[in-house]
Amino acid sequence: MRCPFCGHNDSRVVDSRDIEAGESIRRRRECPSCGQRFRTYERVTLSLQVVKRGGRREEFDRQKLITNMWKACEKRDLSVEAIEAVARDIENRVHRLGAPEVRSTVIGEYAMEALRELDQIAYIRFASVYKSFADIEDMRVEMERLTTGPSLEQHVG
Repeated sequence: MRCPFCGHNDSRVVDSRDIEAGESIRRRRECPSCGQRFRTYERVTLSLQVVKRGGRREEFDRQKLITNMWKACEKRDLSVEAIEAVARDIENRVHRLGAPEVRSTVIGEYAMEALRELDQIAYIRFASVYKSFADIEDMRVEMERLTTGPSLEQHVG
């Protein structure tokens, strides 16, 4: 690791700590040339390709998932931390599948499942885009499914 103070091409690790539940590593480093100490943050990344509906492939991007879910949650009483936790959970679920690529529909289903539990209005907003509702009838059918789904019956019965 290059020293940000003197530009020396090497540094030694003084201390390492896991942060964000093991997803990132914070390292304290020391430059052998100038003696300055600095921190670096490393994020563990696993290569995962997302296969879009048209067959195009792109690298999985958790921030894109957060952005799309956040649009559905706009003006809802949800915290940024809640949306980020859902995105982190979805990313972990996708990686646990163990495949080098995953269909975007799987990610969309995971997101809808999580939003359904988190906020029903956000769920309908996300579903209306994800499922490409053609008209108000499609939305009505989805809202009926939402109100008669198993998650609500468990709380009523």
